[in-house]
Amino acid sequence: MAEFEDGKDEGALRTIGEISEALDIKPHVLRYWEQQFSLLKPLKRSGGRRYYRPKDVKLVESINRLVNEEGYTLKGAEAVLRSSGQPELDRRKDDRRSGDRRANVDKGTRRASDIPDLRPQVAATVEKLKAIRDRLGGALEA
Repeated sequence: MAEFEDGKDEGALRTIGEISEALDIKPHVLRYWEQQFSLLKPLKRSGGRRYYRPKDVKLVESINRLVNEEGYTLKGAEAVLRSSGQPELDRRKDDRRSGDRRANVDKGTRRASDIPDLRPQVAATVEKLKAIRDRLGGALEA
């Protein structure tokens, strides 16, 4: 969790400035993430001042790790957070799809390890097709 040097209790509410400084994330990025991640909803008091609860801080830390350290897109990071059901997650890099680096959360998506090895059948089919090609080539020459 982020280290705060303000002497506040660990469960205290934090302002966007405090979060920005502690996590080295610009305030405008935090505001943008609030728009992009429906899970990130800090408290807003009168005048629109934001107050981050400890769970919001953990969520921001998770988003920062996924996006800036592990290379997820914003949509991919949100998919990971939604699939985990909690901001504390420890996803391995091989859990990501190669294209947009999202978590493997779609029900119809399978991992490569789940797919049986069809190479022997493919090789046999290729050999049969080559034999057919050779017979057709011989028939055309005659």
